Amino acid sequence: MAKRDSAADLVGLLTIEGQDLAAAWVREVSGSLGGRIGAAELDRELRELYDALVDALRQGATDVHSEQMSEIRALLTELSRNRARQGFSPTETAISVFALKRVLEPVLQDGTAGQIRAYLEFSGILDGLGLFVIETYTRTRDEIITAQAEQLLELSTPVVRLWDGVIAVPLVGTLDSARTQVVMEKLLQALVDTGSEQAIIDITGVPAVDTQVAQHLLKTIVAARLMGAECTVSGISPQIAQTIVALGIEFEGIVTKASLADALKLALRRSGVDLVAHEGAQR
Repeated sequence: MAKRDSAADLVGLLTIEGQDLAAAWVREVSGSLGGRIGAAELDRELRELYDALVDALRQGATDVHSEQMSEIRALLTELSRNRARQGFSPTETAISVFALKRVLEPVLQDGTAGQIRAYLEFSGILDGLGLFVIETYTRTRDEIITAQAEQLLELSTPVVRLWDGVIAVPLVGTLDSARTQVVMEKLLQALVDTGSEQAIIDITGVPAVDTQVAQHLLKTIVAARLMGAECTVSGISPQIAQTIVALGIEFEGIVTKASLADALKLALRRSGVDLVAHEGAQR
C-alpha cells in the first residue's frame, strides 16, 4: 500500500495540473547548452524521456536499476552517447537530467507535505539517473578516444609502393609494442597485396632505438623473410648506430643503409632493375 501511495505521489509531482513541466525542462536544458542542439531535437529527446519517466514511476520504479526503468536507461544511453560524440562535457551532459530538479522547485513553494516528500524521493532517483548518464558518457568517450588512437596509429604507419616489387615503411616518431605490431601487420599484408619481394623499413624519423625497439624491428624482418621478402633497414643515424653497438644488439644478416635512396637502389638491384640504363634514359 505504501509503495502504491509513493508511486502515486511521484506521478502526481510530475503531472501537476496546469503545469507543462516537460516544456520548462526543455527550456532549462536549452539555456545550459547554449543552443548547440536544435530546439526540435532537444524537445523530442526530453519529452520522450519525460513521458517514459512518468510511465516508469506509475509502474512503481524506485531507482535507475529497476526493471521498470529499462526504457529510461535505453533513452539515457542514447542521450549520453550523442552528447559525447557532439563534444559536450560531462557536466553539460548530466545537466540534462539534474535540470529537472530546478524545474520542480518553484511548484513546491506552496506544496503539500506529500509533494515535498515525493520531491525528495524523486531527487534521489534523479541522482541515480545522473550518475548513470555520466558513466555511459565516460564509456563512450573512452571508446571514441581508443578508436581515434587506432586511426592515428594506422595513419602514422603508411606502407608506400616505391617500385614494382618494392615497398617501404617510413617510420616517424617513437616505436612501441603496439605500433610495431601494426607495422608488422601492415608490412606483411602489403607484401601479399603487391606481391613484392623487397621491403624497406626506413627509421630516419625515429629519434631513438633501444633494445626493445631493435627486437621489434628484428621480429618484423624475420616475419617478412618468412613471407619470402628481403628487408633493408635505412636511415640509421650515427647516434642510433652508436646506441646499437653500445647495447650489443646483433643486426647480423640484416642489410642496413644510411638513407632511403641507398636502400631503394639496393632493392632495385636485387629486383634485377638496370639502374645504369634508367639513369642514362633520364639524362
